[in-house]
Amino acid sequence: MSDIKLRALEPQDIDFLYQIENDRDLWHLSHTQQPFSAHLLRQYIAQADQDIYTAKQFRFAIEEIITQQLIGFIDLFDFDPKNKRAGVGIVIATQFRKKGYGRLALKRLMDYAFNTLYLHQLYANIAANNLPSLQLFESLGFKMSGVKKDWNYNGHSFEDELLYQYLNI
Repeated sequence: MSDIKLRALEPQDIDFLYQIENDRDLWHLSHTQQPFSAHLLRQYIAQADQDIYTAKQFRFAIEEIITQQLIGFIDLFDFDPKNKRAGVGIVIATQFRKKGYGRLALKRLMDYAFNTLYLHQLYANIAANNLPSLQLFESLGFKMSGVKKDWNYNGHSFEDELLYQYLNI
């Protein structure tokens, strides 16, 4: 595994973003219900230069340093500077999973959140059956603080969603 960096979205990321956003196997994570057009995603990238204090969110591309290959995205959302908190979401492309990239990316994001944005806490909403995500967040000190019973419907049944928090104290 090579080292990674977090960077802002660039116009050349459109194909990878299109692939990730339109992967039906991932839609349940973001509650997506319809495909995104390339045109809409180009607009999203064009507007991705907004400051986190304005947009209240920021999506970072996760890139291998040596190969400069995109391997996923990690987001800060619901950014609340008054209460010094934000939500975290992460997606790693299938071929790069189980290689430690998610952990590296989350560590880098935590460093940015706590040492640049001076946040007090980060939180993540994770499906109770998403064991890889649960293990990832727990490995970096996130603690489960709540259960949203029958929160998400998967087309067949309802599933719990777990609230995880990391307090920077």
